[in-house]
Amino acid sequence: MADAISTGMSGVVEKALGALDLDTKARLLAGQDMWSLPAVPAIGLRSLVMSDGPIGVRGVRWTADDPSIALPSPTALAATWDPSLARRAGRLLAQEARRKGVHVLLAPTVNLHRSPLGGRHFEAYSEDPYLTGAIGTGYVLGVQDGGVGTTVKHFVANDAETERFSVDNQVGARALRELYLAPFEAIVRDARPWGVMAAYNGVNGATMTEHRALQRGVLRGEWGFDGFIVSDWMAARDTAGGMAGGLDVAMPGPQTVYGEALSAAVRDGEVAESDVDDAVRRVLTLAARVGALDGAEPAVAPADRPGPIDGDALAREIARRSFVLLRNEPSGESGAAVLPLTPGGPSGIRSLALIGAAARDARVLGGGSALVFPDHVVSPLDGLRAALPADVPLGYAVGADPTDELAPAGQGFALRAVVRAADGRVLGESRLPSGQVQWLGDFPEGVTYEELHTVEVTGTFTPRESGTHSFGTRGLGGFRLVVGDAVLFEGHQAMGEEDDPFEAFFGAPVPRGQAELTEGVPVEVSLTSTVVRSDEANWQAVCFSLVHRAPERDPEELIEEAVAEAAAADTAVVVVATTESVESEGFDRKDLRLPGRQDELVRRVAATGTPTVVVVNTGSPVEMPWREEVAAVLLGWFPGQEAGAALADVLLGAEEPGGRLPTTWPERLADAPVRQVAPSGGQLSYDEGVFIGYRAWERQEGAAPAYWFGHGLGYTDWAYEAVDFTPAGDPGAFPGTRTGDSADALGTITVRIRNVGSRPGREVVQLYLAPPPGDPEERPIRCLAGFAAAVAGPGEAVEVTIPVRRRAAEIWDEAADAWRLVPGPYVAEAGRSVADLRLTAPVMVS
Repeated sequence: MADAISTGMSGVVEKALGALDLDTKARLLAGQDMWSLPAVPAIGLRSLVMSDGPIGVRGVRWTADDPSIALPSPTALAATWDPSLARRAGRLLAQEARRKGVHVLLAPTVNLHRSPLGGRHFEAYSEDPYLTGAIGTGYVLGVQDGGVGTTVKHFVANDAETERFSVDNQVGARALRELYLAPFEAIVRDARPWGVMAAYNGVNGATMTEHRALQRGVLRGEWGFDGFIVSDWMAARDTAGGMAGGLDVAMPGPQTVYGEALSAAVRDGEVAESDVDDAVRRVLTLAARVGALDGAEPAVAPADRPGPIDGDALAREIARRSFVLLRNEPSGESGAAVLPLTPGGPSGIRSLALIGAAARDARVLGGGSALVFPDHVVSPLDGLRAALPADVPLGYAVGADPTDELAPAGQGFALRAVVRAADGRVLGESRLPSGQVQWLGDFPEGVTYEELHTVEVTGTFTPRESGTHSFGTRGLGGFRLVVGDAVLFEGHQAMGEEDDPFEAFFGAPVPRGQAELTEGVPVEVSLTSTVVRSDEANWQAVCFSLVHRAPERDPEELIEEAVAEAAAADTAVVVVATTESVESEGFDRKDLRLPGRQDELVRRVAATGTPTVVVVNTGSPVEMPWREEVAAVLLGWFPGQEAGAALADVLLGAEEPGGRLPTTWPERLADAPVRQVAPSGGQLSYDEGVFIGYRAWERQEGAAPAYWFGHGLGYTDWAYEAVDFTPAGDPGAFPGTRTGDSADALGTITVRIRNVGSRPGREVVQLYLAPPPGDPEERPIRCLAGFAAAVAGPGEAVEVTIPVRRRAAEIWDEAADAWRLVPGPYVAEAGRSVADLRLTAPVMVS
């Protein structure tokens, strides 16, 4: 990847810029539609196309006709503690982007897990800024290795969803620098991203798309960022304010505060044309980097791009590497831990019970802009069926339904969308992966927003169960819902008081009617939406859903069936999960409880005496009041399309669970140090300062979390044998070129560990730096200073060398408005988590 703008590229960019008039320049800084900037053929500039892409590249059309690889959620990727794996993920997504004609991915999200209540928790990496920056750096490097741009987001302090369009987050300068800006700074330094996305929210009185001090002063001035800054969608609010604040591109189009409004502002003397030139120069540089500007050599020549990557295989690898084994207790006469399960044989399991709605219909990704459509999903039920020997029966029971709401039509539905004009002409159609339509300017071929009048979701439904099925709608506008020959609903759904379009379009589903259906017998279904347009809306969107719920069964009966399955099996695996109404973009969580009667289900299955393994299918922390009553707890996150295959790999011992917690999991929400995510009077005060996550837990008296940051078990054991610190001035401290963390490190820590178990394994050695006793600077007790992975066979010893980051011994001095190194006798601590530290070494900082 090219790290800087070459002389040749700069010359082509300047020539192209000189050929543009004011109106064309202003037009280049405004979206021409939902996802792209306009082409200018006269200078050889092609349209620049952007797409959501944290876990897969959706492309510009919301359709199942062009499926996407669906990787595990970003939090799962961070749980691997492996920047090189993040880089491979980025390379795969670049491959996907090129296949779909996309130049820029709207990712990664490097906001922090400030509170476990954050609704978009699953799309961010960690509570720790250093781990976030390391994984984000790997992701950006990988995507840009493939010649595709990134937009690191959401700059900055966009850590909750409540009132996200208008909230003014009040963040102290020290917390802003040491926590929230830190991942962005690291990625700009180590990966040189080609883009950054400005957030919806304000920080300390200024909305981020107009925040001159942070965008022009810090991002460009201090850090030397040379890419473009794009607004989050609909976040640009003011023409002159955006340009003065450093915002280059206002999205989406065609109505934005740039374009015609910007050229008018220049002519009226409100905006300097030189500022417009600077912004256009950055857009043209982006085009040159991605190969969309004639005459400029792209940053990565096609011959230098990574070779083809097997997306299914990588998705499966990331998933199993991300699974965090939280608990693994002895079971049976052998006294061995319950996992891994060994099928067959005299000491192996002879039968297995799989329980949970999510075991059959796994939740593999989060909601909102992270949603993509893979061409297949391997459920836990499918994965275990394929992996278990034929002589080991696998029983299944739902156990508990996690939701009492209708959900977008899924299993058993075969649907397509038919778009018609007001006169009834068919304008186009598209196959749908579910009952959800979410077209944000990306309409089916042949369809224009101006001409479309109705969208019909139509097809067949083949029920999996007989009984009373419920159907409904979600979204705004006029609806006509027909199942078989019966019209279940015909009416209109008006806009409520929502200020977030995601909340308006994807709020609570509304039941509209019921139909008696028979298992295996197809029925025709149709939901016709008359599209509502708003003169005030600045984007062209059609968003609504056909929703459904299978026949409701007696909850007690479901649990009793699961208990019977478990009692008859050698081992029970219970999959518990959140739902889209609990974790998704656009709203924060109200609690950390698993929905429905899933907690009761786990307890009653465990009470049978059958060894019970619980797989937690969530994107963020949940309370697990039963955790000490079960034999094992395996955290599976939102594991992507290969969920079930990866789960079978880990449960049956073909692979080791490789994950470590990237965020602390509380025992109860009431114990969590930071619980305030709702603004008061339009402001949200970050009163906790630099104390979030484990930094806050360690200074909090009384309650301890359920599982600490960095925790994770494997299938082997490790002994930490020796540690040594080599100061930076020692010739042996840095045997290679000093880059990244080692460029300004205090020295290196070398740790020797030994695999004392019976099988090969991988260990993540975590290094923390603790300040001197009696530290007057109000710092955390310790902070993550580095980490490294080691792989070893049984009995084998290995060494890892970790740079000790200088920044771990610095604070942001608010009086001096600068970083300040705090000298003194520090202690480097090496171990398996922030609460399981095995070795220490003195580190003198001067």
